[in-house]
Amino acid sequence: MRTLFFLLIILQVSCLQSFAAQADTKPNIVVILVDDMGYGDPGCFNSESKIPTPHIDSLARDGMCFTDAHAPGPLCHMSRYGLMTGRYPFRTNVGLWPKQPLIESDQMTIATLAKSQGYRTAMVGKWHLGFKEDGYVKPLPGGPVDCGFDSYFGIRASTDIPPYFYIRDNQAIQPPSLRITANSSKGWSRIQGAFWRAGGIAPNLTLDGVLPRFTNEAVQVIEQHAANENEKEPLMLYLAYPAPHTPWLPSKEFVGKSGAGMYGDFLMMVDAQIGQVLASLRKAGMEKNTLLIFASDNGPVWFDEDTKRLGHDSTGGLRGMKADAWEAGHRMPFIARWPDRVKAGSQSDQLVCFTDLLATFADILHTPLPSDAGPDSFSFLPSLTGQEPQSTRVRKQIVMRAGSRVMTIRSGKWKLITGLGSGGFSKPSRIKPGPGDPQGQLYNLSEDLGETTNIYSKHPEIVARLTAELSKVVESDRSRE
Repeated sequence: MRTLFFLLIILQVSCLQSFAAQADTKPNIVVILVDDMGYGDPGCFNSESKIPTPHIDSLARDGMCFTDAHAPGPLCHMSRYGLMTGRYPFRTNVGLWPKQPLIESDQMTIATLAKSQGYRTAMVGKWHLGFKEDGYVKPLPGGPVDCGFDSYFGIRASTDIPPYFYIRDNQAIQPPSLRITANSSKGWSRIQGAFWRAGGIAPNLTLDGVLPRFTNEAVQVIEQHAANENEKEPLMLYLAYPAPHTPWLPSKEFVGKSGAGMYGDFLMMVDAQIGQVLASLRKAGMEKNTLLIFASDNGPVWFDEDTKRLGHDSTGGLRGMKADAWEAGHRMPFIARWPDRVKAGSQSDQLVCFTDLLATFADILHTPLPSDAGPDSFSFLPSLTGQEPQSTRVRKQIVMRAGSRVMTIRSGKWKLITGLGSGGFSKPSRIKPGPGDPQGQLYNLSEDLGETTNIYSKHPEIVARLTAELSKVVESDRSRE
């Protein structure tokens, strides 16, 4: 009996030591951000989805789904700015992205944080945060390699915004010396389908080849990292797919395979590309020690008539679409997979914003954020693993500016929008209040997630409190204490 007792003690100590060693090991970090995918598209968030997404669903099966996660802005550049910097995008002029970098040279990003902690950092995909552009033969400063990434391969913005050309690190591989004419698709709105704008295009780029090219580049990053036996540093990879944003260009094997038209077919292709990346992590032996975050940058371009015509609700019952202050514009499918650290098949209703990646990664790496970094970043590590955050408290509030510049604050179950209308792409975007009309919108999301009933006039005390909270956040330079 004494021998058995001591064997049990030794086994317990060994297990505790193993867990402690695992906890101290810096995980690889992979962030996969897709583009314009709705909350109701992946099957793991909407059982009635008509779009098969087996690989995204596998992340949910093996990890944690966050049901109350939000982009910091309901448009591409807004969302990416917040994700990279931990700072609300309304605090800068994001509209300057076409000609100059949005991220300051001394601004901490998720990449500079990781690099300071011994990571190899790589980005593949859509940047959309600006370069200092002076033609396309000279270097392009201010992009990913100047914001903490050791390497970059991608495009400057979306595949419907010219000029179209590939960038390696800070140099165009080929300048956009050719010309492509505009395109659109019958049966869809002007900004749906195989839609792209006319403009310059590089000889080595085809719009339908961008998605698989990014997958190949991401797989190469993973394979090269795993092959370097002398390289002890962990990897951070940020893979920013420009899809299923327009143009919807599914390859032949996916055409007609979904129940949601061109869009659904293209999203099936996106899911398959993600599957290739997941397979490369497994093959490289990196899957078990990798924290993988998956999300979409903002809501879909999906109209009510699309839902009626196809029977697929890309918004998952939420109101609105891309650019809107309403939930469908910014409430995103968000999944975290971290084997042996995050419980498989779990779910969290913790309020999360993409700005929170910075503080969360800092918590994981046991390093405090400098006071001037991530001013709107809160750690959600407690929700992931049950551990107490080391440097930040959990998020209880989100402030956001919609596409038309109307402001929104979410605090607990309450959501205030400072104007009438969607604030974005849904019509009408703005409504001028008439005599006796409420000046804005107030919703109790715990009872009315679909934002069907505006109770602004019924709760003036709530409106006053949220207005004061909103003003405090906007007028200060931070919401993280």
